[in-house]
Amino acid sequence: MKFNTKVIHGGQEHDPAYGAVMPPIYQTSTYAQTTPGGHKGYEYSRTHNPTRNALENALASIENGNYGLAFGSGLAAIDAIMKLLKPGDEVISTNDLYGGSFRLFTKIYEGFGIKFHFIGMDQASNIEAYVTNKTKLIWVETPTNPMMNIIDIKAVSEISKKHNVLLAVDNTFATPYLQKPLDLGADIVMHSATKYLGGHSDVVMGALIVEDKNLADRLYFIQNASGAICGPQDSFLVLRGIKTLHIRMQRHCENGKAIAEFLVNHPKIENVYWPGFENHPNHSIAKSQMKDFGGMISFTTKDNNYDAAIKIVERLKVFTLAESLGGIESLSGHPASMTHASIPKEEREKVGVVDSLIRLSVGIEDVEDLIADLNQAIG
Repeated sequence: MKFNTKVIHGGQEHDPAYGAVMPPIYQTSTYAQTTPGGHKGYEYSRTHNPTRNALENALASIENGNYGLAFGSGLAAIDAIMKLLKPGDEVISTNDLYGGSFRLFTKIYEGFGIKFHFIGMDQASNIEAYVTNKTKLIWVETPTNPMMNIIDIKAVSEISKKHNVLLAVDNTFATPYLQKPLDLGADIVMHSATKYLGGHSDVVMGALIVEDKNLADRLYFIQNASGAICGPQDSFLVLRGIKTLHIRMQRHCENGKAIAEFLVNHPKIENVYWPGFENHPNHSIAKSQMKDFGGMISFTTKDNNYDAAIKIVERLKVFTLAESLGGIESLSGHPASMTHASIPKEEREKVGVVDSLIRLSVGIEDVEDLIADLNQAIG
């Protein structure tokens, strides 16, 4: 089954009760039993819910995995991965990553005795110097947030397998339409399903997908024991979003390319970060492991200061100034004061997240309107 068919039919069955084409929203906390332990596969909705199960099956299908897990948020999904570890373990993470991930790692799990190494992964060979017998996890984002760096998943997976270390890949920016980390050797794929999978800025959710049953069983136990699950209504919304993922991503990519080319040719723009440019570092890797280059773009102006960036995002009219990304509507953001504010300024600036950086999530509107909006805002 090809991808465009999978997003609609993958892992799905018609509802056995009445043949409903879309899985019903099973808005229930518990299920009737004929005798203690005598039930129809469902006891309590923290553990299992038919609507959530339908979503989890779809998630596994579109990522070419065997097991999917849905959580109340992307950070809840990452938290479940961290609970695979114990005090004294070490994690190697990319140094350009979502601020919420950095906050969870440093403000929560460092306090529990887990050590993190934040390093540049543009060259996968950089990783080996940090691997010890205490290393249990390598954490990758690609493209990274917000600098759009590209990390070679296959090369990192070879290192992780050599040292028997888990490899987890945050695939939020790329989505399974553009990139499939499990096929490239990752052990765990993570999504903030709030973003492109949901696609309509109306739900908060996280997801994990794996191939290995033992790893899946450990994560299912954590999901149930810790309880950070999503509800049936949210499950329904993301499952509905997945069914149009392919056609939305096509437009995100088309519009993203046009916006990136507009910005790189604008006389007031200094730097444009988008992996589709041939001169982008690791463009060849992006081309080999991604189907297209996505709708996420970051840029700085030649004014190169905080005030200039703030004026631009405040002037935008079609682009909405807001947290998040991946919705059908275009969003703008100022990472240093919004999504990455939890990262100390010195650490942010080491990887390029300067005060003049603006991040765009390019939506599916008419691209001429988006370009006109950027043009008037930049001035």
